[in-house]
Amino acid sequence: MSTTRQHPPGDLGREPEGAGADSPVPAERQWRTLSLGQASGIVPMARDFARQALHDWGWLPASSADRRAAAEDVLLVVSELVTNACLHAEGPEELRIGCTPKALRVEVVDRGTGQPAPRTPHRAGRPGGHGMFIVQRLCLDWGVQRTPDRPGKTVWAELAAPA
Repeated sequence: MSTTRQHPPGDLGREPEGAGADSPVPAERQWRTLSLGQASGIVPMARDFARQALHDWGWLPASSADRRAAAEDVLLVVSELVTNACLHAEGPEELRIGCTPKALRVEVVDRGTGQPAPRTPHRAGRPGGHGMFIVQRLCLDWGVQRTPDRPGKTVWAELAAPA
């Protein structure tokens, strides 16, 4: 059911799938990919990778408080999705970040079979269990893509580009 196509680690991006207006991946989307399968210190590595991508795409250094907040939201979502894969999904295999002029997409590929969901009811004063609630609150949309006949999944989230 997934429209996500695998691409080699370290590749700067994948080609748009299909052509024309009906393509699920905007032609102008730029991609960065980081392999996480055998790495240690995964969450800080993922944040550093995302920070560099944001710098390359002009989100950083931020020229205003709104732009700084947008970049911080991206880094927080990256941290939460990668941490969630570490804690609940047998670890992340790959982090992908794609940018268009209007939105940024974060994808974390993992080996887990579970279905991430915000904890309900959400209890703000209790430790733990806030990751997917944070993702839900900060993002335009998020979801899960599975590839038939393959273990694991891709958890994705999209955030608006700063104005």
